[in-house]
Amino acid sequence: MKRRSAVLAILVAVTGAAANAQAVDPTQGVWRSRGYGYIVRIDASETKLFHAVGAACYADPRPEADPDGVLAVRHLAGPNVLATSSGPADTSYLFDRLPALPAACLAKTAWTPRKITALAADTFAAFYPSTSQRHVDWTARARIADKAAAKATNGAALFDALNGLMVGLDDPHVGLQATLGDEARDFESGEAATLIRVRSNSRQADPAASEKAWLQTYKRGVLDDVLKGRGHQAANNRVIWGRVGEVGYLNIVTMGGFDKEAAPGDPAALDAALDDALQAFDGAKAVIVDVSNNRGGYDAIGLRIAGRFADHSRLAWSKFAVGARDVTPQAFHVQPSRARRYLGPVYLVTSDVTVSAGETFTLAMRALANVVQVGERTRGGLSDQLNKPLPNGWMLTLPAEIYRDPQGARYEAVGISPDAPRAVFADDLAEGHARMIRALMQEIERGDAPQPVARS
Repeated sequence: MKRRSAVLAILVAVTGAAANAQAVDPTQGVWRSRGYGYIVRIDASETKLFHAVGAACYADPRPEADPDGVLAVRHLAGPNVLATSSGPADTSYLFDRLPALPAACLAKTAWTPRKITALAADTFAAFYPSTSQRHVDWTARARIADKAAAKATNGAALFDALNGLMVGLDDPHVGLQATLGDEARDFESGEAATLIRVRSNSRQADPAASEKAWLQTYKRGVLDDVLKGRGHQAANNRVIWGRVGEVGYLNIVTMGGFDKEAAPGDPAALDAALDDALQAFDGAKAVIVDVSNNRGGYDAIGLRIAGRFADHSRLAWSKFAVGARDVTPQAFHVQPSRARRYLGPVYLVTSDVTVSAGETFTLAMRALANVVQVGERTRGGLSDQLNKPLPNGWMLTLPAEIYRDPQGARYEAVGISPDAPRAVFADDLAEGHARMIRALMQEIERGDAPQPVARS
């Protein structure tokens, strides 16, 4: 899943009057975000984040001033408009100035199970992007959850009431994490059909162990069956690459975590691996870029990889927050890399396991004229994951954005369909993927592989 950097950097503007004049930060004040449900109070002594929906408002219970990094970079975008982000190329958040902090934010609210449940329901009703696509009636769900919360006499019962609010959404970015005494509880709403089959077909009782074993089988299929023992693993084993005859092969399993000693979004190790791979691909008839087992990470990483295959700048996607008014969708472009590139035919392989930043990478690659998407439909969870810590310290997560491709199509809840459908895992969990890749390589060698599709 996509996560934001937790860096905190305050940009201060100085008036430049006399040398002894006190520095004035023009971003000081109280601000309400457009979408996302944030209120932030900035003064000379501290930055304080609040969460607001409907008539409710409460202070973020986490100790950090900016726990999700949404305020890391900030500047005035207008007389009464504050723009913030995690970094120059990341999601931009717009805030409108308020005359004062709403009284509800300072009220000493008794957060009973019913009030917490109502808050969670209102949060979904206000910010969830796929209400109509998933046919959700939040009013009805809130009513049922409220009945359960009214009977809750302990944390476990409240957890179950909140689960009932989210059950059946089948959304990979919806979740709830809680600590009940010494026990950690975790609810995740949705999972890829392929991964469900992996767990149900496994003889191992531990779902994590069964998935790990399957992932090892997947990698062995790539290294032994596809690359015939001549492949390379690099960047903390997140990148696998090799060349078979006239076809280059590049597999990216996450959009981050390329160096155990560096920050998760640090691209240095990735860049080095891509340099080596693309040097080996020089003169190849085509390159297969495989994200069929990509679990997401950082959108910026996906754009960086796509730039290795771009001839010029192209719009990849635009996005905006659910419930935001007077907001121009933020555009994200693929920029040609200054490092080594490959501009020949590219075959992008996806599946229902391809999710989150793996899907925004799919949009970035589909924006390129030399790319054909092959395989299965992606998962349908593109939005950044919005963290909403509840007043009792539990963490609620949900998507809260709408992504659109350059033609205006949206894929949240439905996934991105390939240009050339092929079974990746559907027919055979153990060997289907390697068999499909080998067949695609043979088609490329023969010259009868699918051709790029015009999208505009």
